[in-house]
Amino acid sequence: MNSIVWWSTLSLVVTAAVTDVRSRRIPNGLVIPFLAAGLIFALERLGLSGLTNSLEGIALAIVPLGALCWLRAMGMGDLKLCAAVGAWVGVEQLGVALVVTAVAGGVMAILWAVLHAEVGSSIDGASDLVFGFPARGFRPHSTLTLDNPRARTMPWAPAIAIGTIFSFFC
Repeated sequence: MNSIVWWSTLSLVVTAAVTDVRSRRIPNGLVIPFLAAGLIFALERLGLSGLTNSLEGIALAIVPLGALCWLRAMGMGDLKLCAAVGAWVGVEQLGVALVVTAVAGGVMAILWAVLHAEVGSSIDGASDLVFGFPARGFRPHSTLTLDNPRARTMPWAPAIAIGTIFSFFC
């Protein structure tokens, strides 16, 4: 792995995680330039095959996280952060990062529920999401969305950072 990719990506995900925890936002000014730089770096370093791998990494981020954004279960900042990471690391490494991100996010969600004494309501919400999906279809849940100020939410950039950092060691 190229040290420029490693250090750039590490600095992005750590900065995004700290920012997301503090403000619950991941600024466009952080991720959009990084995404563009990833495309340029891939094209410069590996030509069209590098650019293709970068674009595939972005697409891999957009498909699953785009669905979560559509359902209002995840913010667009998280999607743009993963797309920026995908532009730098490519499709294969981002695949590993997304799997580890999902596991890390699940563990964090359990810890979050325990720390906020909301285990029961979290289990109720999760079961309603899973078992209510056939009746609701592919539409946002009526109460478990980012739009609901009373919904339980947590920052996902730390999970994305864990998944991305882990992917460098695989």
